[in-house]
Amino acid sequence: MTSGTSATDQGRLAGPLSQSVANLCLRLQPQVSPRTAAGFAEVLRRLGGPLQVAVAGRIKSGKSTLVNALIGRRVAPTDVGECTRLVTRFQYGTVDRVEVVFNDGHKQVLPFAADGMIPAELGVNIEEVSHIEAYLTNAVLQGMTVIDTPGLGSLDAASVSRTEELLGAAKHRKDPDSDDPESEDDLDDTSRSAVAGAEAVLYVVTQGVRADDQQALAAFTAATASREAGPVNAIAVLNKADTIAPESVPGSDGDIWKAATLLAGKQASTLKPRVADVLPVIGLIAESAESGGFTSADAEALKKLSTMDDSILEMMLISADIFTTWECEVPSGTRQRLLEKLDLFGISQAVKTIRAEPEITAGSLRRVLLDASGLAAVRARLDIVFAARADGIKAAAALASVTALAHASGDPGERQRVHDAIEVLLAKPEAHQLRLLEALTLVASGAVDMPEDLTEEVLRVGSNADIGAQLGKPGGSRAELAPFALERAGWWRSFASFGATPAQSRVAHVVHRAYFLIWQQIREV
Repeated sequence: MTSGTSATDQGRLAGPLSQSVANLCLRLQPQVSPRTAAGFAEVLRRLGGPLQVAVAGRIKSGKSTLVNALIGRRVAPTDVGECTRLVTRFQYGTVDRVEVVFNDGHKQVLPFAADGMIPAELGVNIEEVSHIEAYLTNAVLQGMTVIDTPGLGSLDAASVSRTEELLGAAKHRKDPDSDDPESEDDLDDTSRSAVAGAEAVLYVVTQGVRADDQQALAAFTAATASREAGPVNAIAVLNKADTIAPESVPGSDGDIWKAATLLAGKQASTLKPRVADVLPVIGLIAESAESGGFTSADAEALKKLSTMDDSILEMMLISADIFTTWECEVPSGTRQRLLEKLDLFGISQAVKTIRAEPEITAGSLRRVLLDASGLAAVRARLDIVFAARADGIKAAAALASVTALAHASGDPGERQRVHDAIEVLLAKPEAHQLRLLEALTLVASGAVDMPEDLTEEVLRVGSNADIGAQLGKPGGSRAELAPFALERAGWWRSFASFGATPAQSRVAHVVHRAYFLIWQQIREV
């Protein structure tokens, strides 16, 4: 066992599937070349770390604002600057610090800026910088590393290249919290590429899903250890939901949030099966309410605004210019600050809340705004799609890396040994979830062509954690679900044997097994 495997302490692994893959790597290390063995050590290191989630999207989609809201601290700069052109990894650390990592592997430690954020200007030649590592004593990051990426379509070729090449693929240098003298990265570029990549993606879109959004999701394969973006490891958010014109969305009845929900549903249809869901969110309000940006002084200013005449305030809220230049008791600078934190929609919602409850406290008003932002639903979906499946996602990504490493070795014997070991692992009943994730990825990516109704069924069975949802019968009783699961198991077994192409048959056998295991699980409850 190499010293690089020390990070795979069982207590840090996501679950039994990750443990199985870790054991496979440990068994194979003595049987492969030193280069491949070094790659396996990196796989082991990543298995022992939190799930790596990349936040990606087009320029000006509000990625960094959403990152701040998710972390609960305003730390990622949202204005255009040097660091917004770089990949930034936010991870847990015992001491808050920023490390600028250069292309040659050396690093420079910087303090956070006076406002608690990563400095907008780094004071170095950005062309020589690989990426930024930000360590925070933040509980959220103990379970998830958040990777902020430069905006796609930024016209900055260097930024786009960094996103494509370094989305979680950064050179692993000595861990500053480790006493291991051999924890330096000894991977060559080919091996590093094979284990590169975030394991999941939160994709940020605004009102219109464009062709390059779909292309970016399709290209996510290169950033996820050769795994396709799909309903297992990708969700999307419709950010800036408050900027949607309700009259442009049929059926919205003039309600902004209803319009955003309807539009998100349409975008989900457009982006599926690349993403599990599209959820509306107002990242700016979420950031202000969650990261401490909304203060008692802001609440007092909003209370003063709430006492103004309805017609005057309605006129002021028509546009940002009118809101900040109108003569009123609240100073223009204070109104500008409110705009920067809440925008017109947030200000309107806050005033409406205060008028309904004049004695509301600043803390309660903050919670109302947080509820209005939609962040809670995004976090809940992250828990369902990512956190609850971290073990399967990480194990599947690790297996993809192991396969890529063996392929990159150029040794047919080594490649066959690794392939045989993986097949033995996947043949075990407890590894069926990995087979299901593999089948889901094949169908979602179009690698295996299935009739539309069967594609929907595979996606449903493989993308949900709740049994009722897996069976398409949410809320169904055991008496109803058990025979249905057994019936579908039989159907897929027949399809695998008599109606499917060889590729479809492979998927069908996995789905049959999934239904059968669901039936067993229902009977045992």
